Amino acid sequence: MYKEFQEESYSVALHPTGLYILVGFSDKLRFMTLLIDDIRTLKEFTVRSCRECVFSNGGHLFAAVNGNVINIYSTTTFEDVLNLKGHNEKVRAIAFSADDSRLVSCGMDGAVYEWNTLSGTRESDSVLKTCSYTGVTISPDAKTFFAVGTDCTLKEIQDCQILREVPSGDVVCTTVAMSRSGRALFVGTSTGTVRAIKYPLPIKNASWLEYQAHAGPVTKMIITFDDQFLLTVSEDGCLFIWKIIDKEGQGLKREKELIYTEEILVTKSDLEEKNKMILDLNTTVDALQEDNKYQLSLKEMTYKEKINELNEKCLQQIRSLNTEKEVLKTEKEKQQAAHLKALSEILEKHDKELQDMESTNNQKLMLEYEKYHELQLKLHNVQQECEQQLHSMEESKTRALEEMMQSYEAKLEEKMMLLNQFQDESQQKVREFEEYIKKQEVDTDIEIYEIRMKSEQNLKEEKKANATLRVELDTTTKSFHGLQTEIDNRNLEIEKLKQEVQKLQSVIKSLENDISELKATIRNKNGIMQDKEKSIYDLNKKSGTLNKALETLKHRVGFMEEEIAPKDNQIEELKEQIQEMEGELKEFHKTNTELELKIDELNLKLKTKDKELHKEMKKVQDFGVLVQRFKADLHTCVECIQDPKRLKDNIRELYKCYVQPSDMVEKVSVHTDLQRENSRLREHYEKIVTTMKKQISRDANVFQANNTKLMKDNVVLMKEINDLRQELRTVRTQLHNYEKQTNFNKNKGSANTRGAASAGRAGLMTEQSFEETEKIIQFQRLEIHRLKQEILGQTPTSRIKLPPLAN
Repeated sequence: MYKEFQEESYSVALHPTGLYILVGFSDKLRFMTLLIDDIRTLKEFTVRSCRECVFSNGGHLFAAVNGNVINIYSTTTFEDVLNLKGHNEKVRAIAFSADDSRLVSCGMDGAVYEWNTLSGTRESDSVLKTCSYTGVTISPDAKTFFAVGTDCTLKEIQDCQILREVPSGDVVCTTVAMSRSGRALFVGTSTGTVRAIKYPLPIKNASWLEYQAHAGPVTKMIITFDDQFLLTVSEDGCLFIWKIIDKEGQGLKREKELIYTEEILVTKSDLEEKNKMILDLNTTVDALQEDNKYQLSLKEMTYKEKINELNEKCLQQIRSLNTEKEVLKTEKEKQQAAHLKALSEILEKHDKELQDMESTNNQKLMLEYEKYHELQLKLHNVQQECEQQLHSMEESKTRALEEMMQSYEAKLEEKMMLLNQFQDESQQKVREFEEYIKKQEVDTDIEIYEIRMKSEQNLKEEKKANATLRVELDTTTKSFHGLQTEIDNRNLEIEKLKQEVQKLQSVIKSLENDISELKATIRNKNGIMQDKEKSIYDLNKKSGTLNKALETLKHRVGFMEEEIAPKDNQIEELKEQIQEMEGELKEFHKTNTELELKIDELNLKLKTKDKELHKEMKKVQDFGVLVQRFKADLHTCVECIQDPKRLKDNIRELYKCYVQPSDMVEKVSVHTDLQRENSRLREHYEKIVTTMKKQISRDANVFQANNTKLMKDNVVLMKEINDLRQELRTVRTQLHNYEKQTNFNKNKGSANTRGAASAGRAGLMTEQSFEETEKIIQFQRLEIHRLKQEILGQTPTSRIKLPPLAN
């Protein structure tokens, strides 16, 4: 925690409780309280530029240095208890003893004084004018003091005498501090080092451990209450926190374990605000719990309905798909059977045609073979004849034989050609038949392939549909599991709410017990009232002359009824006014929100317009400067008109200077900046809209809670009004009974006339009863007034006691 001040602070001291702090400023010394989130001034003292202030170990006193005077104040009354005067120059350091009965001070005048804080007297002193002291400390037994100054030595003072001096070489010692256990001394030097010296000091050649830390002289040094840490401050602007350990590396042992408090100071206004916040939050929590319960029940209903609908849809889809699947299976089987039948028929046809063709071809071949055999036989016969003729006519007819042989060979060749042709034709027919079979097979294969492709496509589509259905089933199952987890979480919340309801029910039971006890007390009081009413009834029997009082009662009751009727009208008018005011409040909230949105939008527009104006003004200024520079450069170019080469070079330089590709890049960047700004503004407006929606929802919830409260209050008031009406009815019945009784007493008095003595006694009785009836009437008036105030909400309900009645 920190707090900034306009004045410069010179010194600081912390109270032992840690709840208060002393700070010496240039104009005043301020006593401040350390709150949970702030530092507030509690009291100011007229001590200027206080460079040294210390709280006592008990915290009931604090000492502040005012030049060469030490002022001791009380922390409870803030009174100036003591003024210790004795130093001739400024006091540089002060220290309280362990029991706060002694105070040691040192100053620039070379004096170390011991003061008694109870009497304010100086008990001992040690003056050394050659040395100006800068630091002092006291031992735990308050018998010895240790002081350091400008003479580069550490002095041990006891009984106004310097017992030992520990030289520090050429280094000046600036501050000194001693542990509360009295086992170690710590000295700060002008070179920024810290020296740890063992106590008690040795007689000769004192040794120390030196640690370099600061870059400037150490100005202040203090040890924490538990001897665990050493705090040092230097002119280099650094605060160092040192852990104090012994040679074995362990911290100093504590005599007693410290107990730290957890309390923190808080102002009353903050406490009240927090209590109000807690109450408001509790009310909002209750309202939210009720809303959550209602919304949970609604959500459960909706989710159950959705789950049932989804289950029904999924089951219907599964059934329809199964039916479609069975239909497709049956169609597939039918198509396969039809295709198999068609194939078998085609194959049978092909087999028959092949058999027919083979039989016809075989018959033709047999005929040709028979012809061939016949020809062969004929040839053989002819050859035999020719041989005979040759034998007979070998010489004469060789030529005729050769010609005959040639002719027969030609015929044979022709016959062979015919045979070959017939064979070729048969082979072609076989080939054509095979090609026809192949075509038929290809056609059947193509038809089968197309049917297979169609069936495969149908299967793929069904598989895709099944996959999509499985994905939908997976999503529905996942959503179902998510809903189940949500339902489980909500069930846990419901169980928690049930536990809270049980707690509230226990509270309600306790309150019901209280109500039953109160009812019992009311019954007792009603019994007392009935007894008193019986006594009143007996008195009314005795009093025969209460006609005038009863008539006045009638008039007063009628007057009270007349007064109650306009009050009821006023209550109804006030209710209507409240409803109108609530409607006006709603409209006012709406107009406020709309106006705030418009103001925010206008402010944003103004900001953007201001930014654009500044940018445009800068651009105009830059363009003006560029135009001026361009004019100057143009004038220089005009001077070179007669020299075309120089003019050309100058124009090129002008082009290089004033026409750059970065201009286009800048334009593009400007467009991108505008787009970014527009997107940023859009995001900002969207955030504003979302926040306003949230605020509207919160206001709506608060308004609903207020409405529910008002409805409950109205119900309570209606109940009270009904009770009052019942009480009025009972009063009227009582009055009717009183009238009957008076009439009866009248008749009785007229029939039975008595003597003067009895008349005097009756007069006394009537006077007493008249006074008692006046008391009863006053009581009834007060009761009616109280009931009217309860109806109007002016005063809290409090029963008025019945005045004591005469026997």
